[in-house]
Amino acid sequence: MTTLTHEATRPQTSMDETPLLRARGITRRYGTRVGCADVHVDVFPGEVVAVVGESGSGKTTLLRCLAGLLPPTEGTVLFRNGKDFVDLHSIDASVRRRLLRTAIGFVFQRPEEGLRMHVSAGGNICERLLAEGERRLRRLREVSSFWMERVELDLERLDDLPVTYSGGMLQRLQIAKNLATNPRIIFMDEPTSGLDVSVQARFLDLMRRLVRELGLSVVMVTHDLAVARLLAHRLLVMFHGRVVEHGLMDRVLDDPQHPYTQLLVSSRLTV
Repeated sequence: MTTLTHEATRPQTSMDETPLLRARGITRRYGTRVGCADVHVDVFPGEVVAVVGESGSGKTTLLRCLAGLLPPTEGTVLFRNGKDFVDLHSIDASVRRRLLRTAIGFVFQRPEEGLRMHVSAGGNICERLLAEGERRLRRLREVSSFWMERVELDLERLDDLPVTYSGGMLQRLQIAKNLATNPRIIFMDEPTSGLDVSVQARFLDLMRRLVRELGLSVVMVTHDLAVARLLAHRLLVMFHGRVVEHGLMDRVLDDPQHPYTQLLVSSRLTV
């Protein structure tokens, strides 16, 4: 089993550095039901932010709003595209689609939402490049092979269908697909759900290495506080659609202030 150690501090960025993502007042309603309410969050370059909370607390709703996949009822999500910020939910739809297949990635909890299960692994990795107009077969093959190796998948499986892959392999394949266009930020929804302990450890070790080497920013929803502690720099705790506590990972988990956070930490609930 891969041994993991926690890197508790933020990545090497100055505290006044411009965020990569800036969300203000994010609220999403489903009729009379509130998915999330009045959420404010900044995500800095090279930073991993984890969002935890019980089932139905609004974690996935918030994640999809931040990623540009789900429009908020209220609020803005600003993404730094070059030197300028763009509002992901008010820009032209074609510009948003381009950002979602180049500068922004999303790893789904259910791999079949993020992968074409009856297209080869290599074909999945190159899908985003194909959408951008790349048609050189040699180049597509090179990119597929490169990212297969980076996410520790056997190159001999390049032409195999994802339906033949294990759960851990499918999550790594999703990562490879997203990284093919060199995104600046990746959103992950319960990426270790359903993985056994040894596979989970290997996946987290891979993500820590990719964050460090590529300078990726990551926003991750997880039900597992141990996963959050191992991978993230900052933590957001959600309860009934609202962020009730946030801060540096170790501070929140070692000295929780909100009663709900105290309950999570004391009970080690995997909610």
